[in-house]
Amino acid sequence: MSEISAGDAVTDAATAVGWRRAGFAGAAIGVIAAGAAAGVAVERLTVGRGMRRKARLELDASGPYGSLRGLPGRATADDGTELYYEIDEVEPDGGTGTGSGGESATAATGVGTRRRRLFGRKAPAPVTVVFSHGYCLNQDSWHFQRAALRGLVRTVHWDQRSHGRSERGRDQAGGVTVGINQLGRDLKAVIDAAAPEGRLVLVGHSMGGMTMMALAEQYPQLIRDRVAAVAFVGTSSGKLGEVSFGLPIAGVNAVRRVLPGVLRALGSQAELVERGRRATADLFAGLIKRYSFGSRDVDPAVERFAERLIESTPIDVVAEFYPAFTEHDKSHVLPAFRDLPVLILAGDKDLVTPSSHSEAIADQLPEAELVIVPDAGHLVMLEHPETVTDRLADLLVRVGAVPAAANVGEHGSTAQQPDG
Repeated sequence: MSEISAGDAVTDAATAVGWRRAGFAGAAIGVIAAGAAAGVAVERLTVGRGMRRKARLELDASGPYGSLRGLPGRATADDGTELYYEIDEVEPDGGTGTGSGGESATAATGVGTRRRRLFGRKAPAPVTVVFSHGYCLNQDSWHFQRAALRGLVRTVHWDQRSHGRSERGRDQAGGVTVGINQLGRDLKAVIDAAAPEGRLVLVGHSMGGMTMMALAEQYPQLIRDRVAAVAFVGTSSGKLGEVSFGLPIAGVNAVRRVLPGVLRALGSQAELVERGRRATADLFAGLIKRYSFGSRDVDPAVERFAERLIESTPIDVVAEFYPAFTEHDKSHVLPAFRDLPVLILAGDKDLVTPSSHSEAIADQLPEAELVIVPDAGHLVMLEHPETVTDRLADLLVRVGAVPAAANVGEHGSTAQQPDG
């Protein structure tokens, strides 16, 4: 789950009508905004709005994050929703299957690639690592890990329904509430389309980890037959309704009572709210920083990248997904992963899915590796990519997905990376 559930509270005059209709709810959401707003107010005393806007544009132009592209494909969910995914192939000669512009190496050269054969038979399908992203993000949130693994292992990155390049959920457009179980079925559709054979390593952040749990509940045979390992990053198996978001008890109780109604009200006025989000970009950025990161010295380009990921999610999508998290309870499913190598990783300052939720998962999976990253918030894979990439690479080595001598270190930092 992402910090956007709180971050869409807007107070600009352009959205005054929306707030009046939301009633008392707007005041409750203001409790969450207060801490970030204080920091923004100080900044406004020293930096002009025009200068801040210019800085954001420059960061957008220079930042390489989210620029990696792979072989595109689409899977069809059980309600007809088209789900977008990309594959980074590993060619038989050891090279990556994507060019710098995202096209396949064979397509770029016009030369076909001959598959290796063993005694006249096609070689076994390679291990595929499937990355599932969190709420109000998209597949690009795995930028550093994707860069690190390119050319080493076959990977699939997909956009959850209504996120990124995937289609708006058709059932949701028709008024059907989205649930975590639906997301599990979506993941199955992506696997069927993008990785129908071979062993799988499943990696999920926040909502993506919950999606993996729903997959295991509905398709236990798939987990038994094909899954080689799993990694849960900043996620939860349930009790998200008890999360305080770092607020005092009185404030969080008010937010819990009114937030679903606020989001519904705002979702019904999506165009008005989107204008308000743009008008209050500074406050929005402060909220994202508070609920995404735990350290003070995050690369400004990474902060801006996180803003872009989250602000690209329409408010009506934010509203229709939010109730699924308070209903999410998959603790009973965790034993399905007990016989597998499991990595559980979380930031120690995560205010959205606190590290105690990862510890609760580890209690159910006592053989798992539990890593609590110091000075890290909810977007730990962007804030401390070196740590996340290192532990993920170790997991892949343990299951034979990548060679032990593979060097992923050069991609594990926030230094700018090339597109290819």
